[in-house]
Amino acid sequence: MPPDLFFSADIESDGPVPGAFSMLSFALVVAGSFDGARFLPSMSLDDVFTAELKPVTNRFDEDAVRVSGLSRVHLAQHGREPGEVMRECAAWVSARAAGMSPVLVAYPLGFDWSFLHYYFTVYAGESPFGYSRGFDLKTAVALETGVPVGDAGRSRLPAGLRSDRPHTHNALDDAREQAEILARLFQRRDARRGLS
Repeated sequence: MPPDLFFSADIESDGPVPGAFSMLSFALVVAGSFDGARFLPSMSLDDVFTAELKPVTNRFDEDAVRVSGLSRVHLAQHGREPGEVMRECAAWVSARAAGMSPVLVAYPLGFDWSFLHYYFTVYAGESPFGYSRGFDLKTAVALETGVPVGDAGRSRLPAGLRSDRPHTHNALDDAREQAEILARLFQRRDARRGLS
């Protein structure tokens, strides 16, 4: 089996579900690779794909838009076309993952996966992550720290797992933050197994 190449992902949207609402921005960051035994973090978190998109529906939730800090009016005029972006992003993922299996990482996975999978499928024809190659950081934190999933939110992360980066609701900032959390989870695992 080929090793996994992890892509830390974050999206900002104007509502809770794709199709009825729009993904306004997203970022993917190459976070590292895992061969089943060892995780090798990226040397830097500068290998990224990020875009701001034109809204695809007229429906939106004002609170969601406020959290993202993005302007639907601005994006309607200056955002990129989803089809062009998703095809370009799929090619970018495939180029980086040559010989490896791309895995989408998010915190939590369900929300970001739903938008990205929908957009890849609808606008690019298919997702480079297939139907199930996703890694949920929230579940991994719950397992690592021995707490229920509901108590495994970012705000309750123990200091040893926390990123030094602030959570800003900027897709690129937050994807980089999550990449650091992923690396720290694997570092703790490796230390426990005497691999560090």
